[in-house]
Amino acid sequence: MGELSRIGIALDSELLKRFDRSIEKSGYTNRSEAFRDLIRDRLVREQTASPDATVVGTVTLIYNHHAFGVTEKLTEAQHKHHDLVVSTSHAHLDHDSCLEVLIVHGKAGRVQQFADLIIGLKGVEHGRLVMSVPTHALDSKRGHSHEHSHSH
Repeated sequence: MGELSRIGIALDSELLKRFDRSIEKSGYTNRSEAFRDLIRDRLVREQTASPDATVVGTVTLIYNHHAFGVTEKLTEAQHKHHDLVVSTSHAHLDHDSCLEVLIVHGKAGRVQQFADLIIGLKGVEHGRLVMSVPTHALDSKRGHSHEHSHSH
């Protein structure tokens, strides 16, 4: 973390009480860290909204593996978009239901299209895409440079 800046804000007293109760339930020890997380979340949502932003994320699916062709269609879609799919994890929830979590990486627009495709398959009962960016990607949008680099 860089140099700290202190700010003051004015809030309605009832809103502040509700916020304090909320962050206490979440385990925050102070308001500052809760505000920092809210700000980071906002910046991540703004950056991932750009179709050209490079994102990482997860696609979580719950599906009935007895539904005609769903497992084959999921596998086919993942192979067709192998450049986006980093890893998958599969769990059997009960006799009928499976949970699959895909780790994805790529341009936000392509990741969103891929997620929409597989979430919309017949037999998928629920799906959700969560996209994010590393904190340093938020810094780079503001012209921040790193003293070191590494490759993966």
